Amino acid sequence: MKFISWNVNGLRACSGKGFADSFAKLDADIFCLQETKLSEGQFELDLPGYHQYWNYAEKKGYSGTALFTKKEPISVTYGIGMEEHDHEGRVITAEFEDFYFITVYVPNSQRELARLDYRLKWEEAFLAYILKLEKKKPVIYCGDLNVAHNEIDLKNPSSNHHNAGFSDEERAAFGKVLESGYIDTFRYFYPDRKDIYSWWSYMFHSRENNAGWRIDYFVASEKLKDRLVSADIHTDIMGSDHCPVELVIKD
Repeated sequence: MKFISWNVNGLRACSGKGFADSFAKLDADIFCLQETKLSEGQFELDLPGYHQYWNYAEKKGYSGTALFTKKEPISVTYGIGMEEHDHEGRVITAEFEDFYFITVYVPNSQRELARLDYRLKWEEAFLAYILKLEKKKPVIYCGDLNVAHNEIDLKNPSSNHHNAGFSDEERAAFGKVLESGYIDTFRYFYPDRKDIYSWWSYMFHSRENNAGWRIDYFVASEKLKDRLVSADIHTDIMGSDHCPVELVIKD
């Protein structure tokens, strides 16, 4: 099975930049989006052969996630079941026969870490959520996690040390996930691979200069380790300030 995750930074904008062609080219069994920036009924995608699930933020033009799957899930839920965290359309969970699959758009801590306290509450709540699911069956989750875990995961670690996405607190929170029985699948296959990123600022010719960050992930339960086949980051695909990331597992 092939999975794709992509922060499209506004699906309407991305659709004008070749989204349909990229979607067809990637031909995933499950294709997930973050930061759709849509309200319900505002935009429709014609995706023959896919079941579509959308989670919209209450705030217009903000956040939002989507999950498209060829195989119909047993069930689909939205959010993590906590009132304080479920207003921004950040999570969709699809239950399949032998695993849960989640798309997530993790809150950004913002400039000068203005939202770090909330971010850390979110991290704690989301980890509790996936561990609860894990008691029933293994979990795979993907999305824009808004953290570069280690120095290898961004171009300029020293100058970004206390910036959003590379604070000690955010990195430690993701480390706690991995310590709880989960795998950063790209690093599982490529533990030492440098200069591969999934997001570049629109400023300073960052993408042209490959001054990026790896903040988009597939994270899988260690129980699924034997089913992991490959991971990839499609740096050649344009249309957003992020590029799609990929995971393939055995059926």
